[in-house]
Amino acid sequence: MYLLALDWWLILEKCLLVAVVVALSFFIAMYTTYAERKVAAWLQDRRGPNRAGPFGIFQPLADGGKLFFKEEIIPLASSRFLFILGPSMAMLTALLTSAVIPWSTPMHLFGRNISMQIADINIGILYVFGVVSLGVYGILVGGWASNNKFSLLAAIRGASQMISYELAMGLALIAVLMMTGSLQMSVIVQNQVQHGWHIIYQPLGFVIFFVCALAECNRTPFDMAECENELNFGYHQEYSSMKLGFYLFAEYINMFISSAVMVTLFFGAYDIPFVNEASWGLNANWLAIIGFIVFLAKTFFFLFVFIWIRWTIPRFRYDQLMNLGWKKLIPLALANMIVTAVVMLLLKK
Repeated sequence: MYLLALDWWLILEKCLLVAVVVALSFFIAMYTTYAERKVAAWLQDRRGPNRAGPFGIFQPLADGGKLFFKEEIIPLASSRFLFILGPSMAMLTALLTSAVIPWSTPMHLFGRNISMQIADINIGILYVFGVVSLGVYGILVGGWASNNKFSLLAAIRGASQMISYELAMGLALIAVLMMTGSLQMSVIVQNQVQHGWHIIYQPLGFVIFFVCALAECNRTPFDMAECENELNFGYHQEYSSMKLGFYLFAEYINMFISSAVMVTLFFGAYDIPFVNEASWGLNANWLAIIGFIVFLAKTFFFLFVFIWIRWTIPRFRYDQLMNLGWKKLIPLALANMIVTAVVMLLLKK
C-alpha cells in the first residue's frame, strides 16, 4: 500500500532532471576546455585548436577519446583503493552541488507543474557548503594515495587553500542571508526578483565570494596545487587515462557550478533585469525556456571571466595566497557582515 501511495511521476521527473543536469554539466565542462584553449589563443594572438572538425569544435571529443584509450597505470607503491577513490570523490562532489540550483521557473507539462530544481531544500546554502567541503578530500586522498612527495605536497597545499578560503566565502554569504532571511535557494532568487539583484546591495560580498570561488576551483592565480614549475604536475601527477580525466573534468565542472551558484546568489538566477516577463503573455513553458537560456548566458559570462583571469594574472606565491585569505578577505567579509547588519537595523527603524 505504501508503494502505491508514492508519487511515481515525481520520482520520474526528478530522475530525468538529474540525468539532464549531469549530461549538461559534462557537455559544458567538455566544451569549456575548448573555450579555454580558444580564449587563450585569442589573448596570445594565435589560432588555438583548428584541425579537429570545423573551427576545431571536435577537439574535446579527440581529447576525451585519447584519455579513454590511454594506458591505465596504478603505481605499485600506491594505495590502490584510495588511488581510485580520489578522482571519483572529486567528480562526485563536483556534480552534487548542482542539486539545489534553480535552473529556471517551473514548466507545465501533462497537467503537472514541473520544478526546474532537483531539490528545493530549506538549507540549500548549507548543502552547497557541505558538499564543497567534501571536495577537499578528493584532492587530499588522491595526492596521499599516490605515495609521491610532490603529489602529497600539492595535495596539502590544495587542501589548506580550500579550507582557508571557505571561511571567507561563508562570511561573505552571511550578509546575503541576512537580507533574504532564508537558506533556501528559491527564496533567495525570489527576493532578488522582487527587490533587485544582490550585486547591487552586496558588491563587496560578491567580490569576496568570486575571489574565494577562484581559490576553491584551484584556478589561476590560486593554482598552487598544480604549479608545474614547483611541483611537476601537482596532486594528480601519478594519474593517467580517465582517472586523470576525472580530475580535469571535475575542475571544469566546479567552474560551471561555481558560476551557476554566483549567478543564483548575486545576479538573480533566471531573472531578466528591468523586465516583467509575465507581461509578455507567454505560457509557462516558454517563460521557463527563456529563463533557462538567460541563466546559462549569465553562467557562460562567468566561465569566460574564469578563463580570462587564468591567462592574464600571474600566479601568487604561497605565502601571498595564504596572507590574502586570512589577513585580507576574512576581515573584509566580517566588516561587510557588520555593516550590512547595522544598515538593516537602521532601515527597520
